[in-house]
Amino acid sequence: MTKSAYLDGQLLIAMPGMGDPRFEHSVIYLCAHSEQGAMGLIINKTTPMMSFGDLIGQLDLLPDETLEPQQELMEMPVLFGGPVEQGRGFVLHTRDYFTEDSSLPVADTIALTATLDILRAMAKGEGPQRAILALGYAGWAPGQLENEIQHNGWLTCAADEELLFGLAYEDRYTAALRKLKIDPGMLSSDAGHA
Repeated sequence: MTKSAYLDGQLLIAMPGMGDPRFEHSVIYLCAHSEQGAMGLIINKTTPMMSFGDLIGQLDLLPDETLEPQQELMEMPVLFGGPVEQGRGFVLHTRDYFTEDSSLPVADTIALTATLDILRAMAKGEGPQRAILALGYAGWAPGQLENEIQHNGWLTCAADEELLFGLAYEDRYTAALRKLKIDPGMLSSDAGHA
Protein backbone atom coordinates (compact mmCIF):
# COMPACT_ATOMS: atom_id res chain seq x y z
CA MET A 1 0.00 0.00 0.00
CA THR A 2 1.15 3.50 -0.67
CA LYS A 3 1.02 6.11 2.09
CA SER A 4 -2.01 7.71 0.44
CA ALA A 5 -3.84 4.36 0.67
CA TYR A 6 -3.55 4.34 4.46
CA LEU A 7 -6.52 5.54 6.44
CA ASP A 8 -4.96 7.69 9.19
CA GLY A 9 -7.45 10.35 10.25
CA GLN A 10 -10.39 8.58 8.59
CA LEU A 11 -13.51 7.09 10.14
CA LEU A 12 -14.45 3.43 10.11
CA ILE A 13 -18.19 2.77 10.29
CA ALA A 14 -19.27 -0.72 11.35
CA MET A 15 -21.57 -2.51 8.93
CA PRO A 16 -24.62 -4.33 10.35
CA GLY A 17 -23.09 -7.75 9.67
CA MET A 18 -19.94 -6.92 11.69
CA GLY A 19 -20.31 -10.08 13.79
CA ASP A 20 -18.32 -8.74 16.77
CA PRO A 21 -20.68 -7.26 19.40
CA ARG A 22 -17.90 -5.03 20.76
CA PHE A 23 -17.93 -3.12 17.48
CA GLU A 24 -21.66 -3.16 16.70
CA HIS A 25 -22.77 0.30 15.50
CA SER A 26 -19.27 1.65 16.16
CA VAL A 27 -17.62 4.65 14.61
CA ILE A 28 -13.83 4.46 14.94
CA TYR A 29 -11.39 7.28 14.32
CA LEU A 30 -8.21 5.74 12.88
CA CYS A 31 -5.19 7.26 14.61
CA ALA A 32 -2.54 5.14 12.88
CA HIS A 33 -2.61 2.84 9.86
CA SER A 34 0.44 1.38 8.14
CA GLU A 35 1.90 -1.90 6.96
CA GLN A 36 2.44 -2.72 10.67
CA GLY A 37 -1.32 -2.64 11.36
CA ALA A 38 -3.84 -0.11 12.59
CA MET A 39 -4.99 1.58 15.79
CA GLY A 40 -8.09 3.65 16.42
CA LEU A 41 -10.57 4.87 19.01
CA ILE A 42 -14.29 4.17 19.13
CA ILE A 43 -15.78 7.67 19.30
CA ASN A 44 -19.46 6.92 19.86
CA LYS A 45 -19.64 4.67 22.95
CA THR A 46 -19.28 5.92 26.50
CA THR A 47 -17.86 3.99 29.44
CA PRO A 48 -20.72 3.54 31.92
CA MET A 49 -20.61 5.87 34.92
CA MET A 50 -17.16 7.33 34.18
CA SER A 51 -16.47 11.02 33.63
CA PHE A 52 -13.37 13.18 33.33
CA GLY A 53 -13.93 14.27 36.94
CA ASP A 54 -14.08 10.66 38.13
CA LEU A 55 -10.88 9.84 36.26
CA ILE A 56 -8.80 12.76 37.55
CA GLY A 57 -10.15 12.03 41.04
CA GLN A 58 -9.06 8.37 40.81
CA LEU A 59 -5.64 9.40 39.50
CA ASP A 60 -5.33 12.15 42.13
CA LEU A 61 -4.07 14.56 39.49
CA LEU A 62 -5.00 17.80 41.25
CA PRO A 63 -4.52 17.12 44.96
CA ASP A 64 -3.23 20.59 45.89
CA GLU A 65 -5.07 22.69 43.33
CA THR A 66 -7.55 25.26 44.53
CA LEU A 67 -8.79 25.92 40.99
CA GLU A 68 -11.86 23.81 40.23
CA PRO A 69 -12.06 22.69 36.58
CA GLN A 70 -15.12 23.80 34.61
CA GLN A 71 -18.24 21.77 35.40
CA GLU A 72 -18.73 20.89 31.71
CA LEU A 73 -15.24 19.36 31.61
CA MET A 74 -15.75 17.49 34.89
CA GLU A 75 -18.92 15.91 33.46
CA MET A 76 -17.35 14.98 30.10
CA PRO A 77 -17.93 11.24 29.59
CA VAL A 78 -15.02 8.88 29.14
CA LEU A 79 -15.43 6.83 25.98
CA PHE A 80 -14.99 3.09 25.50
CA GLY A 81 -12.12 3.43 23.04
CA GLY A 82 -11.94 -0.27 22.27
CA PRO A 83 -11.28 -3.69 23.75
CA VAL A 84 -7.46 -3.49 23.84
CA GLU A 85 -5.71 -2.17 26.99
CA GLN A 86 -8.90 -0.85 28.56
CA GLY A 87 -6.97 0.58 31.51
CA ARG A 88 -4.95 2.87 29.25
CA GLY A 89 -6.23 6.37 28.50
CA PHE A 90 -6.05 8.33 25.26
CA VAL A 91 -7.02 11.91 24.49
CA LEU A 92 -7.95 12.69 20.89
CA HIS A 93 -7.78 16.46 20.52
CA THR A 94 -7.29 19.52 18.38
CA ARG A 95 -3.66 20.44 17.70
CA ASP A 96 -3.80 23.71 19.60
CA TYR A 97 -2.34 21.51 22.36
CA PHE A 98 0.73 19.57 21.23
CA THR A 99 3.85 18.33 22.99
CA GLU A 100 6.70 17.12 20.82
CA ASP A 101 7.61 14.14 23.00
CA SER A 102 4.12 12.79 23.71
CA SER A 103 1.57 13.94 21.08
CA LEU A 104 1.09 12.03 17.84
CA PRO A 105 -0.05 14.14 14.88
CA VAL A 106 -2.89 12.25 13.19
CA ALA A 107 -4.29 14.80 10.75
CA ASP A 108 -3.68 18.48 10.00
CA THR A 109 -5.77 19.63 12.95
CA ILE A 110 -5.99 16.47 15.13
CA ALA A 111 -3.52 14.82 17.49
CA LEU A 112 -3.50 11.96 19.99
CA THR A 113 -1.86 12.17 23.41
CA ALA A 114 -1.68 9.37 25.96
CA THR A 115 0.14 10.93 28.93
CA LEU A 116 -1.16 12.23 32.24
CA ASP A 117 0.21 15.68 31.40
CA ILE A 118 -2.66 16.40 29.03
CA LEU A 119 -5.22 15.49 31.72
CA ARG A 120 -3.51 17.88 34.15
CA ALA A 121 -3.44 20.61 31.48
CA MET A 122 -7.14 20.08 30.72
CA ALA A 123 -8.04 20.26 34.42
CA LYS A 124 -6.12 23.56 34.73
CA GLY A 125 -7.80 25.04 31.65
CA GLU A 126 -4.56 24.79 29.62
CA GLY A 127 -5.50 21.82 27.45
CA PRO A 128 -6.81 21.61 23.90
CA GLN A 129 -9.87 23.56 22.87
CA ARG A 130 -11.67 20.36 21.83
CA ALA A 131 -11.01 16.83 23.05
CA ILE A 132 -12.45 13.42 23.75
CA LEU A 133 -11.09 11.03 26.34
CA ALA A 134 -11.15 7.25 25.86
CA LEU A 135 -10.06 4.17 27.75
CA GLY A 136 -8.78 1.34 25.58
CA TYR A 137 -8.38 1.22 21.82
CA ALA A 138 -9.15 -0.90 18.77
CA GLY A 139 -6.16 -2.55 17.13
CA TRP A 140 -5.52 -4.62 14.03
CA ALA A 141 -2.56 -6.80 13.01
CA PRO A 142 -0.89 -6.21 9.63
CA GLY A 143 -3.43 -6.74 6.83
CA GLN A 144 -6.30 -7.50 9.23
CA LEU A 145 -8.17 -4.22 8.79
CA GLU A 146 -7.78 -4.31 5.01
CA ASN A 147 -9.26 -7.83 5.06
CA GLU A 148 -12.21 -6.73 7.22
CA ILE A 149 -12.92 -3.80 4.88
CA GLN A 150 -12.70 -6.06 1.84
CA HIS A 151 -15.21 -8.45 3.46
CA ASN A 152 -17.73 -5.64 4.09
CA GLY A 153 -17.09 -5.25 7.81
CA TRP A 154 -16.44 -1.51 7.60
CA LEU A 155 -17.23 1.54 5.54
CA THR A 156 -14.73 4.39 5.51
CA CYS A 157 -15.22 8.12 5.24
CA ALA A 158 -13.43 11.37 5.96
CA ALA A 159 -13.56 12.67 9.52
CA ASP A 160 -14.30 16.24 10.51
CA GLU A 161 -14.03 18.14 13.77
CA GLU A 162 -17.78 18.62 14.13
CA LEU A 163 -18.42 14.87 14.00
CA LEU A 164 -15.47 14.17 16.32
CA PHE A 165 -16.11 16.81 18.93
CA GLY A 166 -19.41 18.59 18.32
CA LEU A 167 -22.08 15.92 17.94
CA ALA A 168 -23.69 13.92 20.72
CA TYR A 169 -22.05 10.49 20.96
CA GLU A 170 -25.28 8.67 20.12
CA ASP A 171 -25.67 10.70 16.89
CA ARG A 172 -22.23 9.95 15.43
CA TYR A 173 -23.05 6.61 13.76
CA THR A 174 -25.97 8.06 11.78
CA ALA A 175 -24.02 11.26 11.01
CA ALA A 176 -21.05 9.27 9.67
CA LEU A 177 -23.34 7.23 7.42
CA ARG A 178 -25.04 10.39 6.20
CA LYS A 179 -21.61 11.79 5.21
CA LEU A 180 -21.59 8.90 2.72
CA LYS A 181 -25.20 9.67 1.73
CA ILE A 182 -26.36 6.35 3.22
CA ASP A 183 -29.68 5.97 5.02
CA PRO A 184 -28.96 3.73 8.06
CA GLY A 185 -32.33 1.99 7.54
CA MET A 186 -31.20 0.83 4.10
CA LEU A 187 -28.11 -1.06 5.33
CA SER A 188 -28.24 -4.82 5.18
CA SER A 189 -26.15 -7.34 7.04
CA ASP A 190 -26.02 -9.49 3.88
CA ALA A 191 -22.97 -8.85 1.72
CA GLY A 192 -23.19 -9.18 -2.03
CA HIS A 193 -20.36 -9.72 -4.46
CA ALA A 194 -20.67 -9.35 -8.22
